[in-house]
Amino acid sequence: MNNLRNSVRLIGNLGGNPEVRELPSGKKLAKLSLATSDKYKDSEGKLVNETQWHNLIAWGKTADFVERYLEKGQEVAVEGKLLNRSYVDKDGQKKYITEISVNEILKTGGIKKTA
Repeated sequence: MNNLRNSVRLIGNLGGNPEVRELPSGKKLAKLSLATSDKYKDSEGKLVNETQWHNLIAWGKTADFVERYLEKGQEVAVEGKLLNRSYVDKDGQKKYITEISVNEILKTGGIKKTA
């Protein structure tokens, strides 16, 4: 059960094209956003579609895959772990962010059509 500690698995659609950059160390970093949706009926019986947005980061060979094969709208499955960090923005305010550090990412479907 040790491999279940801090483990996240999601299937969703990419909210934009990945942002990939190479760090001074030569290692690649990819940043992506992932939308997951949940449908349910509320107390009045109305169908509700609720979308959650997730920030993803990928390193090294995973970032190479992301850069080469993924684009906005594609459905993907990701497995990774949650990371919480803080930073100071340009106005001097401390901000907190939760990201998913991706261990594996798979293309699961085509590009979602938007109207």
